[in-house]
Parts: sequence; structure tokens; C-alpha cells
Amino acid sequence: MKKLELLQQLLSFRPWNEQEARDRDEMVRRIRSGEALYTRDNPAAHFTASAWVVSPDRRQVLLAFHNLYRSWAWLGGHADGERNLLAVAMREVREESGLASVSPVTPELYSLEILTVDGHEKRGRYVSSHLHLNVTYLLEADPSQSIRPKADENSSVGWFTPEGAVEASSEPWFRARIYAKLNEKLARFPPR
Repeated sequence: MKKLELLQQLLSFRPWNEQEARDRDEMVRRIRSGEALYTRDNPAAHFTASAWVVSPDRRQVLLAFHNLYRSWAWLGGHADGERNLLAVAMREVREESGLASVSPVTPELYSLEILTVDGHEKRGRYVSSHLHLNVTYLLEADPSQSIRPKADENSSVGWFTPEGAVEASSEPWFRARIYAKLNEKLARFPPR
């Protein structure tokens, strides 16, 4: 996905709510500004890709217990120079969960969020507070597959009911503004 392709995807994305509309407008503005957004070399803001991983019957959602945030959360990570953000989301899901097979329910953007990241220590270095310009994809995986945590990022991985996934998070803003929204959107993608 080239810069222009992401811009086109953002422009054609139909926001679910005001948060997505405003966040889309800000992502479009930043891309058009020419700002370097695909690597962490931009300390103020950069692209990340997340995944809401569901079972084919839509009755389960995969989460990881993230060490940094001390919370159950979706899977995903930094673009780190990759412009195909769907590929980033799929790579991160495989790395963080050990899933051998995961596939997109749709290749289209599922959700958009600009996320604030508080300053923190990572691998012995201080990382200043910044923004994650996050695009989310809806992915699907068979819950009977083997899963395992990625020790340097999470301490556990598990399947939850969609409602249980929201409740498992210890981050109120994510529960109310992100995870509940992702579950509401699932109605547009019936089970297989």
C-alpha cells in the first residue's frame, strides 16, 4: 500500500461515528502535509496497524495481555517503514499470538483511531509521549489453532466473547470508545 493508496482508502472510508470522522480528517491532513509517518523516526506521530481478530462464527475475539499497558488489548504494532498496513496488522497478529493462519474478513479499513501514548521506558530508553495514527483491520482466525504469548510484549493471549473482550480491558477509554465500537461494527460481517 503506497502513501497515495492509504490516502485513497482514508478518503473513501465511511466513518462510524464522530471520533472516526475527526480522526480520519487528521490522518488525511498529516499525509497531505508530507510528514514522515511510516517510521518511529517521527517522534510526534506515526502509523500503526491493529487487528480485531474474530472467530469465523463471530463469537470470540482474540486479545493479548500487553506488558506495557498492563491490560488485555487488541493486537497490532508499528508500521516501521511498511506502507501496506494490512500486512503490518497480519504480521503483528502472528508475532504476538503465535497464530499460524489469520486472514482478513475484508481488506478494507475496519476502524480508525488516533491514540495517545504516554511517555514510557522501552528496552532501556525513554520514549516521549506521542500519537499513534492507528488503522484497524477485521481479521479472522480459527480458535482451535495453537496460540502463545510473545514474552517481550505480552504475557498471555486468549479468546474472549466479544462482550468479555470489552470487560477484560482495564483501560476505560478503550472499553467505551474503541472495543465496544469494534463489536458494534461486527453486525455488518455475518458469521461464516
